[in-house]
Order: sequence, then C-alpha cells, then structure tokens
Amino acid sequence: MKRFIVTGALHGFLAVALGAFGAHALDGILDAYGQDIWNKAVQYQMFHATGLLVIGLLMSSKILGEVKQLNVAGIVFNLGIVFFSGSLYVLALSGIKVLGAITPIGGVLFLTGWVCIILAAMKHAR
Repeated sequence: MKRFIVTGALHGFLAVALGAFGAHALDGILDAYGQDIWNKAVQYQMFHATGLLVIGLLMSSKILGEVKQLNVAGIVFNLGIVFFSGSLYVLALSGIKVLGAITPIGGVLFLTGWVCIILAAMKHAR
C-alpha cells in the first residue's frame, strides 16, 4: 500500500521532470515526431502515476482495503510505466523504431491494471 503511494509519487515527479526536460532541453533536438512520442510517454507516465497513488490510498483506507487485485494492479502499473513510457523515451531519443515493439507490452500491462481495479471494486461490492 505505502509502496504504491511512494512509487506513484516518484513516477509523478519523474513525469514532471521529464516533461520539462523534453520541453526545454530537447527543444530543437527532437523533431515534431520525436517530441510527440516524448509527450505521449510523459502523459501516460503521469496518468499511471496518479493511478498508483489511488491504488495506494484505496489499499490504505477502508474503502477496498488490502485486496489482492489492487496489489497486482500496482505492480503491473509500475511495470507498464517502465515498458510503455520507458520504450517511448528511448525511441524518441534514439530513433530506433524496433523499440516501438516493446511499447504494446506496457499498454497490455496498463490494461491489466485497470481490469484488476475493476475486479477489486466488484469483489468489494459483493
């Protein structure tokens, strides 16, 4: 529970820092395509950082408590950020197109996390 609040905050911090880095330090270095890829990585990292914070708070509260599905959701969100956003950051900087093949793994991990949250909520509703 606490670990997802910490990792969510860490990913949020990094998303802001990497967003600023992309806007300022990479301005003029990345073309429009690379900038778009970079921004997409930042956006999805921030979305899922927020999701991690919510998971941690749900696990800490009496709303859903320590539900196994929430733990899985937190783990796959963390992995999803690494695979999805990480591969896009490297793709934007390197231009190596084959790295784009890794990105969908992160997307599937994100989807898995959201399904786990749905299952946790449905389990709690019973």
